[in-house]
Amino acid sequence: MSTDATATHRTPTHGHLSEHTGLERRTLTVPSLVFLIIAASAPLTVLAGGVPSTFAVAGLIGVPLGFLVLGVVLALFAVGYGAMSARITNAGAFYAYIADGLGARQGIGASWLALISYNAMQIGLYGIFGFALSSLLEARWGLAMPWWAAALAGLVLVGVLGVSRVDLSAKVIAVLVALEFLVVIVVDVVSLAVAPEGISAQPLRPSEFFAPGIGAVLSFSIAAFMGFESGAIYSEEAKDPGRSVPRATFIAVTIISVFYAVSSWALAVGVGPGKIVAASAENGPDLVFVFLAQHGGVILADIAQVLFITSLLAALIAFHNAVARYFFSLGRESVLPRWLGAVGRTNHAPVAGSLTQSGLAVVLVTVFALIGRNSELGPLFPVLTLFTWFVNAGAFGLVFLLAVTSAAVIGHFRHDPGGHSAWVRWIAPAVSAAALGAVFVLILVNFDVLIGAEGPSPLVVVMPAIILATGVAGLAWGEYLRRHRPEVFAGVGSGRTVEGGGSAPAPSESGRPARSGEPR
Repeated sequence: MSTDATATHRTPTHGHLSEHTGLERRTLTVPSLVFLIIAASAPLTVLAGGVPSTFAVAGLIGVPLGFLVLGVVLALFAVGYGAMSARITNAGAFYAYIADGLGARQGIGASWLALISYNAMQIGLYGIFGFALSSLLEARWGLAMPWWAAALAGLVLVGVLGVSRVDLSAKVIAVLVALEFLVVIVVDVVSLAVAPEGISAQPLRPSEFFAPGIGAVLSFSIAAFMGFESGAIYSEEAKDPGRSVPRATFIAVTIISVFYAVSSWALAVGVGPGKIVAASAENGPDLVFVFLAQHGGVILADIAQVLFITSLLAALIAFHNAVARYFFSLGRESVLPRWLGAVGRTNHAPVAGSLTQSGLAVVLVTVFALIGRNSELGPLFPVLTLFTWFVNAGAFGLVFLLAVTSAAVIGHFRHDPGGHSAWVRWIAPAVSAAALGAVFVLILVNFDVLIGAEGPSPLVVVMPAIILATGVAGLAWGEYLRRHRPEVFAGVGSGRTVEGGGSAPAPSESGRPARSGEPR
């Protein structure tokens, strides 16, 4: 079967539903997808927060090489992932791919794991967003606003965009990401112009990377890439998804890895390779702003701080959109309550999923606001708890999903090669599965470091356990659907609407959603 023919068979249909029940069609171009993907990675947030933290915790100056190594691994992942996304168009990307390649139960387990991981990433970002916005308002304008109030203000804006047309979010994000890139480029130029120890290649030497602490470098750095896979989530809303989604994914991975590597190298050169670790440990996320204030002036540092906040806002919008589309996909197929599949009649936005995600965020921000009222951590409470715990737990879950998806790609092409080479069908996916599995283990081993635990902490076990237990619960729910709601189980990952008696095809013997022409 040709690739084009397969794509036709697997493109979701909406049966008897009206045109108002599907997502907006053929709206997003390749540049729009690239901006949405990069927004989730938040370049300025990574440079200001992630890079100094990695230097400080790992104690290595080979951080730039970490981004390049991970970029290669994720590019290998994108080989099979891109080929699969060209054939399966579904807003629940991981869910649909794993259901197709490994079986319906596994797909449902993956969908639950994806939901908790993306929600953790998105909601965790409100901790640092609220802290950064409230700190800026007080420092520059004397406005005392609690972090949680600042977070809720951002939540309202994200929520409004979430129930609006997706191209509006894409346009807002495009502007914010462009500004992020601009300020990071300014930091790079200033760094190379200052270079107290000269333009040095030391941070790029393998000996500075392949050393004790490499696990911490990879564990911290992988979080910077999370969201790169989200192009497939917008496949139902993309123009020519068979080409635009794979192309946008490859472009985004390349830009992210190279840009982060160059920027982290430039920062090390600007501060001095011999001083970057100590300076990062002393200043933490303030290092970039302190550096700009010293060498570029206070005004430039203030602009960078404002754009740091808008960088976080762009990431919040991107992850919110991802969660909303997972809810939509699962509601459409009745894997979760049907009402989650509701969309706006005029803008076709996944309104129910968006409102549900916003509701979860409100609840958790409120809970942490109450818990943190008398915390010994003071103003840093939302950063050291809500942000650190949730974002790292979410990255843990997403890396696991990436590894499992690589295995699903192999399963998919084993059943239907579609004319692809062995490189696409199993070599690249197998290498990426092994590499991502190794990174997953490194995250688990270094989880105490990632969450800043001093001494033994139950969170080292509890947070990863919650993420994985959710996936196991999804598997159990899949088994329940197989036994008691076979019409729903039959439509898992198909992208078809399932109600009551269901309009989905009968399942194949393998447990994968049946496809046209496949024995049932």
